[in-house]
Amino acid sequence: MIRTETEIRVRYAETDAMGFAHHGTYITWFELARIEMLDQLSLPYKQLEEEGYYLPVLNVSATYKKPAYFDDRLRVVCYVRSQPGLRIQIEYDVYRDELLLAQGSSSHAFINKDGQPIRPPKHYLETFKKAMGA
Repeated sequence: MIRTETEIRVRYAETDAMGFAHHGTYITWFELARIEMLDQLSLPYKQLEEEGYYLPVLNVSATYKKPAYFDDRLRVVCYVRSQPGLRIQIEYDVYRDELLLAQGSSSHAFINKDGQPIRPPKHYLETFKKAMGA
């Protein structure tokens, strides 16, 4: 399993009239954590795109347990529990201190610039395999 953490500070613009972080903002935080995870694995998403690989979102979900507020310092924990293939599944937990605020997941498919499914690059698979201890 791969586990990474990304720190987030809730910006005023991310809150709604009730003072809560807007529900759609969590999806943006998931993306930020996902990109950071790839960076931590030395697999920058920008490099994947330069190599002709893209990872569009196939589906995304979020379950909200407690609200986040302006200026909260949050931690987004990102998990990959199984070796990626043509697809990758990522899970997310959002915490304020030790309080779980939200959970989510996203799945992505590797495609080329023409939108056709494609196998991920070999170095990508090898890096994930090594990081997962397999």
